[in-house]
Amino acid sequence: MSKERVLIIEDEPNIIELVAYNLEKEGWLVSKAQTGEEGWEKIQAEHPDIILLDLMLPGIDGMEICRRTRQNKLTRDIPIIILTAKAEEADRVLGLESGADDYVTKPFSPRELIARIRAVLRRADKNFSEVEEKEMLVLGPIKMDLRQHKVLVHDNEIELTPKEFDLLHLLLSHPGRAFSREYLLENLWGYEFFGDTRTVDVHVRRLRQKIEDNPAQPYWLETVRGVGYRIREE
Repeated sequence: MSKERVLIIEDEPNIIELVAYNLEKEGWLVSKAQTGEEGWEKIQAEHPDIILLDLMLPGIDGMEICRRTRQNKLTRDIPIIILTAKAEEADRVLGLESGADDYVTKPFSPRELIARIRAVLRRADKNFSEVEEKEMLVLGPIKMDLRQHKVLVHDNEIELTPKEFDLLHLLLSHPGRAFSREYLLENLWGYEFFGDTRTVDVHVRRLRQKIEDNPAQPYWLETVRGVGYRIREE
């Protein structure tokens, strides 16, 4: 039975209890917080395996918690799924840009949430346990150290979210190959993302901003019209 630790940061008691009940039935260990301050304290103290994070919280809001988690070296690799009643695309994009791995829009079914959690944990576990054949991937000024989980551009380390790291790893492993948005969704997120390819676009845009150093030069991370994305060959 799974014993992953799930931290729920949510200010609505009914949602907390419903989610906690269903997750505990699956064998997960559940911790709860109802304010942003309490949630941030538990992230630092407990280092959960995954965080379910509401955006609209009293005190520190979910966006800020997400940013803090990603900026802290001890917590930056913890997967985050945003729980939000905001259905507008802009809110979803902001959550992903803050470093979330996924989002679920309220109201959601427990079955859907559990599927999302399993997918994110499965991907995180695979990344941790998989033995890489190569220790370093290099393309132009970009160096990816797989053993130390570091990315450098012109020998300067850049901070990537876990999903950005996964995306860059896949693209650098196949320079010149174009990947469709649907392929990236299925293979990096681990399930069909209900056709929402905007998730990929957001992560690509953020990754591109971090690895591109000269706007006058062609992008390393290229958009292939009508297909998706690729890392160009040298």
